[in-house]
Amino acid sequence: DVQLVESGGGSVQAGGSLRLSCEASGNTDDATCMGWFRQDPGKEREPVATIYLHGPMTWYADSVRGRFAISRDNPKKKIVYLQMDNLKPEDTSIYYCATARGFRDPPRTRDFKSWGQGTQVTVS
Repeated sequence: DVQLVESGGGSVQAGGSLRLSCEASGNTDDATCMGWFRQDPGKEREPVATIYLHGPMTWYADSVRGRFAISRDNPKKKIVYLQMDNLKPEDTSIYYCATARGFRDPPRTRDFKSWGQGTQVTVS
């Protein structure tokens, strides 16, 4: 099993910034891609940004491109970050970290098999 722990959520005013962190542990050998998703009540979980852990490939949703940046630590540590700048009220959501085997552009949510508990981001 893979365990994912997110941190860094919180409340911020529009135009502000937050940085989310996610660390994967356990049986992570097959986790070559990590991503951030968000989900609002009654809506489907949607991908926000993904990153390939062994190369430069990244993907961003149109709604966040230019404002959010995903990055990774040493791939062996399976740690990723999501720097969120110029936040907007519509970015308010629960953000989830997840792992997948392989990188796909655009990502498919069903490829991500392990999920964190989520962290709340509120922009007012």
